[in-house]
Amino acid sequence: MKLKTWSLLLLLCPPLVSAAPTLIKQVERAQDGLVIPYQEYQLDNGLTLLLNTDKSDPVVHVEMTYHVGSAREEPEQTGFAHFFEHMMFQGSKHVGDQEHFRLINEAGGTMNGSTNRDRTNYYQTVPANHLEKVLWLEADRMGFLLEAVSQHKFEIQRDTVKNERSQRIDNQPYGLVGERMGELLYPRDHPYSWQPIGYVEDLDRVNVEHLKTFFKRWYGPNNATLVISGDFDTQQTLAWVEKYFASIPAGPEVKSATPQPAQLDDNRYQTLVDSGIRMPMLYMSYPTVWLGHKDEAALDVLANVLGGGKSSLLYQELVETGKAVSAGASHYCAELACTLSVWAYSNPSEDGALAPLNQEINRIVTELAERGINDADVDKAVTELRANLILGLDSTQGKARQLALGKVLKDDPQFAINAWRALAKTTPSQVTKVYQQYLQNQPAAILSVVPSGKQDWQAAKPNYVTPKRELPSADEKIVASLPERQIQDDFDRSVMPKAASPVTIKVPPLWQDTLGNNIQLQGIVNDEIPAVSIIIALPGGQRSEQAKNIGVANLTAAMMNQGTERLSSGEFSEALEKLGASISVSQGFYTNLVKVTTLTETLAPTLDLVEELLFTPGFREQDFKKVKTRTLESMAQSRHQPAWLAQQAFRQLMYGQTRMGLPDEGQAEQVAAITLDQVRDYYKQYYNPANGHVLIAGDLSAAQAKADFAFLTQWQQDAPKVPAVEVQPQPAKPGIYIVDMPDAVQSVLRVGQRALPRDATGPFFYANLMNFNLGGNFNSRINQNLREDKGYTYGAHSYFTGNRDAGVFLVATDVRADVTAEAIKNILHEFTQLQKQGPTEKELAYLRSSYSQQDALAYETLSNKAGFLLQLAMMDLSPDYLAKQQDIVSEVEAGTLTKLAKQWLDPSDMVIVVVGDKAKLEKSLSQLHLPLYDFALE
Repeated sequence: MKLKTWSLLLLLCPPLVSAAPTLIKQVERAQDGLVIPYQEYQLDNGLTLLLNTDKSDPVVHVEMTYHVGSAREEPEQTGFAHFFEHMMFQGSKHVGDQEHFRLINEAGGTMNGSTNRDRTNYYQTVPANHLEKVLWLEADRMGFLLEAVSQHKFEIQRDTVKNERSQRIDNQPYGLVGERMGELLYPRDHPYSWQPIGYVEDLDRVNVEHLKTFFKRWYGPNNATLVISGDFDTQQTLAWVEKYFASIPAGPEVKSATPQPAQLDDNRYQTLVDSGIRMPMLYMSYPTVWLGHKDEAALDVLANVLGGGKSSLLYQELVETGKAVSAGASHYCAELACTLSVWAYSNPSEDGALAPLNQEINRIVTELAERGINDADVDKAVTELRANLILGLDSTQGKARQLALGKVLKDDPQFAINAWRALAKTTPSQVTKVYQQYLQNQPAAILSVVPSGKQDWQAAKPNYVTPKRELPSADEKIVASLPERQIQDDFDRSVMPKAASPVTIKVPPLWQDTLGNNIQLQGIVNDEIPAVSIIIALPGGQRSEQAKNIGVANLTAAMMNQGTERLSSGEFSEALEKLGASISVSQGFYTNLVKVTTLTETLAPTLDLVEELLFTPGFREQDFKKVKTRTLESMAQSRHQPAWLAQQAFRQLMYGQTRMGLPDEGQAEQVAAITLDQVRDYYKQYYNPANGHVLIAGDLSAAQAKADFAFLTQWQQDAPKVPAVEVQPQPAKPGIYIVDMPDAVQSVLRVGQRALPRDATGPFFYANLMNFNLGGNFNSRINQNLREDKGYTYGAHSYFTGNRDAGVFLVATDVRADVTAEAIKNILHEFTQLQKQGPTEKELAYLRSSYSQQDALAYETLSNKAGFLLQLAMMDLSPDYLAKQQDIVSEVEAGTLTKLAKQWLDPSDMVIVVVGDKAKLEKSLSQLHLPLYDFALE
């Protein structure tokens, strides 16, 4: 009898001491560098733990992935997984509201979460001494979230999700394409028929109890994978994981999902009329297989041949011939289903009809049977993916993400690498076979996206009606009853772990040299991965344009991306693809930039292509016509985008008709008048290495770099004469400027004034310190007010920005249309409060802590390092400027920041841009008693 009683007590009150994580597998690095070394452990409650040690930087990345996305939802309860992504940042039993964000920011880290069809992940990168704190935070929201969930938090986050949907989908050109394609491909009860963000009506019908039940069902340790990558002690980390996670009970059993690829009997046509677009788009998807299927690799190659770059069939036969403005293809795979999708945009200035494009795509797909697949097609796809894999191992986050997704979706942390190995073994005959099985004479879902009033441009008359959603009433919904979690610990979880001793943050050692008399070389040697990131910065850019050729810098950069005298655009692209390299030319305000990424083993032939491009660009008349057409169409499309309209209106109000006030690409009438001869002249003057900078980060020594870039000294032209920048006073008077966008579901706001030119340790830097707690981070006053307290927006932030000659202060946010005036009032109120009271002691401490640690993350990747070198070069800075910034932050006083707030945050000085429905907004805006102006972009 006593034995039975004791056994019962053991069942009701499990022991406090749990077994240590069990080592399941250990994988070492492979000779080819394409295996991420890791250790896999499992806790008794089912939590999977993957550890990847990387001592190259004093940082650690923690990623918790739950095997729950929109595919685990019920057809009438969509958007739950994404909703919980929001709720998981709202505090838990031992972590206060918004404290998760604050603690990570205070540590100098970054964090976020994301939801897709198959999984939800939460991730943070922090200086390594904060690892225990992050594990404590993740464990608390896994085990103790529901104790802190309230109806009020539920309502606020519901509004936030609605705002996110409005901003990213309903108020965004082409924003509804994904939703409509899902409905077109799959039946209503298929979990891929709806998007992760869900339908608004579902969120409106449920309450907090529905969400709690969803959490209990899916957010247990047995449905989670925790990945830790970075600089940590393995044994100490295992002890922390056991301490914080082992006592959390497993949730209900989670079974593997069964693949459900789409099935079509015939072509399905639908038309989406989008008032926010100018360029019609044709989007078509062929159902294929599912993630990990034996045919996946061959289908990836097939998609690459069809539309994987400028050398692809679609680009060469549609874009190069002027039949489409752009075109491409991809094979997208998810856990339950994959689709091979093709898209193309027609030119509305000539003939926007999509039917001819549809016929052309069908012709290209059909003729692929005769063309066939060759070894070169496979080799190119294999090389590209291998380069992408290697470059993806450049950060702790990249390694952790790859391990997590492979383990969660395919029970194989090395799944992506093994998929590449499968791709490398793919034969042309296998690609031909999948072409015949999945594309040749097979049905597709075909969506025509056309502007308002242009329904006659559709590819075909719609022949498929999406079934209506059948939704039960709210009171018919049964909330499942799942047991509460009973967690027993032998320590006090309410005590937050302290950070270990601060990490040592070192600026990577730099080398400097000179080519010829005036070409500056700077570099950082790093052999963590066999790759190199290069930026060639040439004096010029937008500031070098004259009034007669505004926009020529952008057109010239676009033309530089069109190949060389020897190689056409497609041939140049193909040559790069075969090397697994990329070369892109762009323009900024002060410079023309050539950015190069390549593997070390293919650096020499990649630089041969760089030399050929810089010295003998193609500049063909037919390319110029296409580039100009695409540029003009893109500019016209921008005027349908609310965010672009707001930003450009604010820019024009700040700088007028000067170069800084005009769009980067210029204005349509100016661009239309630019000739190819003007582009050639601009190239001769401003694609000159003289007085330029070559910035190199990666697996390349200083001596080798000097030899490799010696070709730049062969340039014969004189150094360019770059004009000084003329800065005029702000032309706009304070007040509200309305850019009318009828029927807009949101209002896009920009609030600010002219301010300071950029510097590293002067007034500009101090002003941004003042702004940090106003709108410079997630926990800032403006974001907390508008998003977390009132649910007006998906996000709001403010910042000082500019260049070496001028700058602005700016608040940016998108808000619900019905609260536009209230949002402006609240923003101005936050200005006034900071002016009157200055930052609190708590805010000042938060500022200092965040800034003191954030440099640990600043140099992790090759692109980070190359960007750091560019900053040094463009601002003529010494590498020790970061130490000077740290000194400023440690010594800055509240009084100094308050004085700056009084200088820059006077509400009566603000220019306020509102892009929204004027008819609905004008009355409420007039009640703010500020000057009100209609504004149209010039």
